[in-house]
Amino acid sequence: MYQIVVGVDQSEDSGTSLGKAIVSLPIDTADVNITVLHCFEDNPSGASATQIGSVRRLTEQLNDAGIGYTVREDSGNPSDAILSLAADVDADLLVIGGRKRSPTGKALFGSVTQSVILESDRPITVVKT
Repeated sequence: MYQIVVGVDQSEDSGTSLGKAIVSLPIDTADVNITVLHCFEDNPSGASATQIGSVRRLTEQLNDAGIGYTVREDSGNPSDAILSLAADVDADLLVIGGRKRSPTGKALFGSVTQSVILESDRPITVVKT
């Protein structure tokens, strides 16, 4: 079984872009297990990951393509959550979104994508969002 972990942020455009990228992968839908992860940094309303628009957009595309998936949620640091889940499921591939940021923006606000790329020992597909 080929294990793919997909990290999804709040942006609905990100969910759409990630869905398109995954559906276009040359995978055998019967031999792949996709775990969709949304990490809450702040969740005062107690929302579930399945209530997040970006997660719904992504899972709708997976459903339409006949690709099975599970949705997981976590809280805290998103890059740590992605890397931890990847280790837990022994992921063969990580799929994450990325957007253009200036070096100053990365230094001031950090970058989940950059952290995952630098800290992971697994193949990563970065999708422009």
